[in-house]
Amino acid sequence: MTLKHPPNNEHIDHEMFKMEVNFDDISGELLGYLMNLLIESGANDVYYTSIHMKKNRPGILLQLLCSRDNLDKMKQLIFKETTTLGIRYYPLTVHRAERRFREVITEWGTVTVKEGILEGQVIQSSPEFEDCKKIAEKYNIPLKKVYEQVWKQLMG
Repeated sequence: MTLKHPPNNEHIDHEMFKMEVNFDDISGELLGYLMNLLIESGANDVYYTSIHMKKNRPGILLQLLCSRDNLDKMKQLIFKETTTLGIRYYPLTVHRAERRFREVITEWGTVTVKEGILEGQVIQSSPEFEDCKKIAEKYNIPLKKVYEQVWKQLMG
């Protein structure tokens, strides 16, 4: 295993905002398009949850995290690209663990593994999906087999 990128230090970000919007009149295609736009425009995270709204109408809750610097850009995109007339947002603090990337060599090639570090200890490891997917497709092997070999290298 080799270190791929220099580590990013653990830190607490006090300048984050969480934004929320309820939809009951938007298609899945528009939601997918909106998600891509928001991420490309600087959102740190975007996700949807199925909800039940007034009169038990099915709906979708859009939630996103962004920095204070991107707040106005996110609001403009949501108002421009959707039918909503209102957005809820509020400040929050995010504690980010240190992240470092390692390369693991498998019999089929290299896979990047993201590690989460807290107080100097690895608390989480996760093989990068796209690396594993490329190997699985290139060698026509099950994706889970690639993951298994990566985990073996990490534990061994």
